[in-house]
Amino acid sequence: MRSNRSNEVPADAPRRAELTGGAVRRSVQLIVRGIRSQPRTYLLAISTSAVFGAAMVGVSQALGAVTDSVVVPALEGDGDARGRVWLAGLALLGVALTLALAVAGRRIFAGVGYADIQADHRRAVTRQYLRLPMSWHRRHPTGQLLSNASSDVEAATGVFNPLPFALGVVVMIGVAAVALLRVDGWLALTALGVLPLAVLANVVFQRAMSPAVTRAQQLRAEVADVAHESFEAALLVKSLGTEDREERRFAERTRTLRDANIHVGRVRAVFDPVIELLPSLGTLLVLLVGTARVAAGAVDTGDVVSAAYLLTIMAVPVRAFGWVLGELPRGLVGYDRIARVLDAPVTMPPGSTPLPPAPTGARLTLEGVGVLVPGEDGPQPLLHDVDLELAPGRTVALVGVTGSGKTTLVSLLARLRDPDAGTVRLDGVDLRDVRPADLAAQVALVPQHAFVFEDTVRSNVTLADADDPDAPDDDAVWDALRLARVDGVVRALPGGLDAPLGERGANLSGGQRQRLVIARALVRRPRLLVLDDATSAVDPRVEQAILTGLRRGGAAGEAADGAPGVPTVLMVAYRMSSVLLADEVVHLEGGRVADRGTHAELLERDPGYRELATAYLAESERRAAERGADDDLTEDDLPEDGMPEDDVPAPARAGRGVAE
Repeated sequence: MRSNRSNEVPADAPRRAELTGGAVRRSVQLIVRGIRSQPRTYLLAISTSAVFGAAMVGVSQALGAVTDSVVVPALEGDGDARGRVWLAGLALLGVALTLALAVAGRRIFAGVGYADIQADHRRAVTRQYLRLPMSWHRRHPTGQLLSNASSDVEAATGVFNPLPFALGVVVMIGVAAVALLRVDGWLALTALGVLPLAVLANVVFQRAMSPAVTRAQQLRAEVADVAHESFEAALLVKSLGTEDREERRFAERTRTLRDANIHVGRVRAVFDPVIELLPSLGTLLVLLVGTARVAAGAVDTGDVVSAAYLLTIMAVPVRAFGWVLGELPRGLVGYDRIARVLDAPVTMPPGSTPLPPAPTGARLTLEGVGVLVPGEDGPQPLLHDVDLELAPGRTVALVGVTGSGKTTLVSLLARLRDPDAGTVRLDGVDLRDVRPADLAAQVALVPQHAFVFEDTVRSNVTLADADDPDAPDDDAVWDALRLARVDGVVRALPGGLDAPLGERGANLSGGQRQRLVIARALVRRPRLLVLDDATSAVDPRVEQAILTGLRRGGAAGEAADGAPGVPTVLMVAYRMSSVLLADEVVHLEGGRVADRGTHAELLERDPGYRELATAYLAESERRAAERGADDDLTEDDLPEDGMPEDDVPAPARAGRGVAE
């Protein structure tokens, strides 16, 4: 089975984020890309750091000059030298102020650049998450995705905090090297000999650190995944009493992560002291060589003091490079992990064809649609040769046994994935060509599992900020709540539309959450409403009232005569009460449309549907018997607020009783 569309990468596709080459080349690429993303900030940060480096060398030169021209003569009793002490102090004070301003500027600009790069990475990862299809998300654990956007970004950007300091003090090394050579060649050779040792220490460190950091970053993602899974399954864990098992599972992963972090710490514990030791060792060697050179009359005492101080301050750039080199292995690992997200192929490029709004339901057409899913022997067809057309304003029930492809088929209508063969058209336009904004405005998919944000009722229905001028007004929100038969629940909540809902709607029942999510879809006045078993937790009487309200109109805008437009509705149905309300029934069997027609027609000619309908009816009767409810009740049998009495919160029932 082959799609009739190409997924080739366009010529103007963005540059890949992946770093290439060996460790040194990849490190340079990481640093260059970061600086290039914030050029002005890092120019200021590196410039102020360079001023700091030059000022540090200036201190050494000033100390040498003061020692030879002021301190030594003053100690020998020279009165003129004693009179120049205040001038020497003033010179040192000026250098000190320059140092202070340079340090402040470097830290401010380096901090801003570091935070901006980190924010850019997080935005890039988040945007890519939104572009990638649901099939990609299902293949990657939630904990790993959270880790990519948090700890991996932090690891990838950690090197940019000390980087301006390290690059700026290159000036210090250059100026110090020139100053040392002017003092004495042997002293310069002794002092600069610590730099090759620092490079050698870093090479050894990189080889030991990279695998350790890679392991630690992966374990962070695994710990986050276990924690997320345990929180998501809190009800299951508590109800089945498996808290001890979850605790052991989490403790095992965290112990492994602890051991990995300890290993990383041990490697750093060896590297950092070596870097700290090298400048001190160099200073001792300079003093030893300098003493011999003074005794030979080749240099003055001030020259040795200046050289020793120069090497002391050279410990600063050596340490700065040590910080950068220490962060690079972790930075490369973190960046590689987020690059895998950024370079993941976007197999569903957005369309650009506008889909004009209309006052009536949409016409839906599926032609030769096929979908492949992974299998042991390669891709296997889940849907194949599906031809289906839904007339505007019709309500169609989609039925079939578990695994027949119902959810996959309806996911195509909201373009959560594209078909591997054939086309899905809305009003004659291929969904792959429709602009995403138009598709979202005219097609609404309500899944079985209702997700409610920890926010107000209004925000959950509109999914818009309070200051968004395009957000539906309160009248539209109440209309949608009324159509979803949940307006009574909201009126009973303290605050009404401003009532806060708990995490995942914890203060609502399952049926109330589903109806709130239906209202979220209806407030957009969709022309195509797709219900994927979206009323499974709703009482059959309320379900019938909702579907009856949709058939009477109210979701697809205003028709030409002023009456509410009727949306086209495709619902995955598992109850006969739902099926009987549909204008037409589509029986999906074995990944293809087995038959379509009215309920009575399919009972007459489709044995598979007859067997399925019998099972649905038996299940509906069983549930009705358990609830003591009559599935044949209509909307007129409901209370005025459109809800069964037991679905109204207690405060509302009490208030209504008083009113009556």
